[in-house]
This record gives sequence, C-alpha cells and structure tokens, in this order.
Amino acid sequence: MQVTDTIADLLTRIRNAQSAKHDTVEIPASNMKKAICQILVNEGYVKSFSTAEDGKQGMIKVVLKYSEGKTPVIKGLKRVSKPGLRIYSNAEELPKVMKGLGVALVSTSKGIMTDRQARKENVGGEVLAFIW
Repeated sequence: MQVTDTIADLLTRIRNAQSAKHDTVEIPASNMKKAICQILVNEGYVKSFSTAEDGKQGMIKVVLKYSEGKTPVIKGLKRVSKPGLRIYSNAEELPKVMKGLGVALVSTSKGIMTDRQARKENVGGEVLAFIW
C-alpha cells in the first residue's frame, strides 16, 4: 500500500496506538520520521525510539509514554500542512500551540525543528504539525 502523506501516517499511528493503550508502535522508517521522533523524545512526549533494518526501508519502533492511570502524555496531534494545502510561515509569524504549552513542528532549510528553535535561529518554513 502506498501512503501519500507519510507524516500524517506517523501521527495517526501514534494517536491510534495511544488510544488503544499500546506500549509501542512500529512505523516505516524515513529520515524525516526519525527527525520527528527525535523531537518527540527531546520534548518528552514519547520515552524513546529505535530503528531496525528489515531489508527494505526499515522500521521505527516508538515507545509511548503514559502518565498515571495509563493516560497518554500526548493530548493531541494535528497535521497542519497537507499535500493539498501547504502552510508556510516566517520565523516571526510561527504559530504558538496552546499559548506556548505545545509544540509546532517546522520543516526548515536547516532541518526539522520545533517552533521555539526556529524562532531562536530566525528561520521560517513549512508548519508540519501541532502537538500538545
């Protein structure tokens, strides 16, 4: 099966795994997905991730993080820029998610980073997703 929007697929797999209370989720690997998973680990939304080679493109295994009572740490994931409608923003106008409590993932010329990092480095780009 061919997936046209791989980032939406990543977010949906994480969202579905958390709603089903799974401990881990496996996602087909790519460099962009690895960068997004690294940001999720750095921001404290998931415990860890690892990559495994399967002879094709490889798999990313994400270990999900829950708070007390198996409540997911990630309250919401939303894909912003879609293949049919790309959303771009410069550094000064990058959106703040939940007044700064959430994270916006931004694809810039310097790689994928959070909205805070993009403002600090003064680079704009495509707003990929909101996480809170």
